[in-house]
Amino acid sequence: MGLRPENRTDSLTEETPVKEDTDRLNQDILSEESTEDRLKLDKLRDVKQKDEEDKPSSKKNAIIKDLITYAIIFIVCLYILPTFVIQKTIVDGPSMENTLHNGDQLMVEKISYRLDDLKRFDIVVFYPYGRKQKEYYVKRVIGLPGETVQIKGKDIYINNKKLTENYGKEPITDAGIAAKPLKLTEDEYFVMGDNREVSFDSRYEEVGPVKKENIGGKVILRIWPLNKFGLLE
Repeated sequence: MGLRPENRTDSLTEETPVKEDTDRLNQDILSEESTEDRLKLDKLRDVKQKDEEDKPSSKKNAIIKDLITYAIIFIVCLYILPTFVIQKTIVDGPSMENTLHNGDQLMVEKISYRLDDLKRFDIVVFYPYGRKQKEYYVKRVIGLPGETVQIKGKDIYINNKKLTENYGKEPITDAGIAAKPLKLTEDEYFVMGDNREVSFDSRYEEVGPVKKENIGGKVILRIWPLNKFGLLE
């Protein structure tokens, strides 16, 4: 019986180091976790600080990118579009009345007629003396490549068939070189102004049939005056 207290005491003495080791281990774990947390916080602070430092640089890069984009758009609108796609022109004179009038502002597109042939009655701009000259005229297509055009009295004949049209402001009084049958080559168009009495067009030797290479584009839209805004036929 006297040994039991001793055994109980010995038992307590043996368990005490185990508890101390456990406490120490827990402290070490907590210490490691705290260190990891501090490292994570430090890393987050570094990332946040770096982001804040990068913000001005990012804004600057975005501004530069926008400026480059606007510059490209400006160059396209100023040079490429007018040269290859579409441009504005202003009517000078009465030769296309009553369809067009002096001062009308038109949009001319330069692609479709290259991909597909022009059609009769299309309105075109062309260079009567070749593209090296800046002067160009606005007229209506009457005769197509390969056709024979002749003006008899006040009527136009295409391949010996009378042309039905209602664009002329005044009857034709001067047939010019078309008084006799005029055969167009495979790249020529016969053009006339709607105001036949004042129009200087394919009836006259100085202009004559227009080569396709000298056509600048097809008139598609009148943008001024506003009360006449719309597509042209």
